[in-house]
Amino acid sequence: MRYLSVCSGIEAATVAWHDLGWQPLGFSEIEKFPSAVLSHHYPDVTNYGDMTKYKEWNLESVELIVGGTPCQSFSVAGLRKGLEDPRGNLALTYVGLLDHFRPKWFIWENVPGVLSSNGGRDFGSFLGAVAECGYGFSYRVLDAKYFGVPQRRRRVFVVGHLGDWRPTAEVLFERESLPWNIEKSASPKQRASSTIKTSVGERSQARSPDGNNTIGTLLARDYKGIGNQDLKDGRGLILEPIVYETHPADSRVKEMGDVCQTVTSRWGTGGGNVPLVSAYSIREDAKANTFNATPLKVTPALQALRPSVQSHHAQTFIAQPMAVRRLTPIECERLQGFPDNYTDIRLKDKDTPDGPRYKAIGNSMAVPCMRWIGKRIEEVKGKI
Repeated sequence: MRYLSVCSGIEAATVAWHDLGWQPLGFSEIEKFPSAVLSHHYPDVTNYGDMTKYKEWNLESVELIVGGTPCQSFSVAGLRKGLEDPRGNLALTYVGLLDHFRPKWFIWENVPGVLSSNGGRDFGSFLGAVAECGYGFSYRVLDAKYFGVPQRRRRVFVVGHLGDWRPTAEVLFERESLPWNIEKSASPKQRASSTIKTSVGERSQARSPDGNNTIGTLLARDYKGIGNQDLKDGRGLILEPIVYETHPADSRVKEMGDVCQTVTSRWGTGGGNVPLVSAYSIREDAKANTFNATPLKVTPALQALRPSVQSHHAQTFIAQPMAVRRLTPIECERLQGFPDNYTDIRLKDKDTPDGPRYKAIGNSMAVPCMRWIGKRIEEVKGKI
């Protein structure tokens, strides 16, 4: 499959589809740091920059176009200007790309807020424009936590096929799920499994430091024989914190050896019954000029933040024994399904700043979701 990626970011699609043998014909990214990441990993693929200039691109035989146009104008938390916002209008630029290159397939991604933006009329306008170009389509909300990464990240995915909607439905929906054949959920207080079982996706293929076992992001330290140095990043931070649980009755503390509380944190009722590893969201109270820490049960979706509040607004932290630290860039890469140090490109032989890495990772799609969609398209197109 020969594809064009727009609003490419750091290319979750290419990371996801590498094993399928799919070939990127070009990227479209204007941000400085993501463009540098693309140049570092894919020096032979042209970055065409501004997607509004697509008519100047010399491309042929584009079989698929993939992209997640900027979601700020569609976000529930944003100003909700919808298609009147220039960033939202890039959704219509995306439609222009489809009409110009006429790929057989397309994939479009956005935040769930797009479904209700302007009473749903914005999303309806986008789908109507797609239909006028001759594409059938299906859409579905997918959550990355069901695809092997411990991050709650719900996104709308629209898959389109030129001339027929039925292949798109076969891509996004599973026949066994149609008659409500749903597996019963876990019973209350059931011990968390160290292996994630999913209905649609597959487990992220991170490897333990010894290279022998498949592990997930932010697992507890299950490998007792491995030296601490092997579990540290370049700055000496342990990347796999030990997980403890507390007992309110007698304040006993024991090591769980299961899933890090950053993913499923629990906290006590006060006093000494506070777990030694917890997830918190730090939010700014502009009126009081203070910051409030709220404990979280599940790690929230990664997000890119404005530079002015990059250091403290709505960030996710880990509380470890006697200290609190922010998630490292490597941990954020794992939460999105990228290889360790994928964004550590060492420009001009200098250490890569963490700020641009956090922003680029937070703006990206989740790799496992894109991998699943790619595999489903590969299966379906073989039947057409």
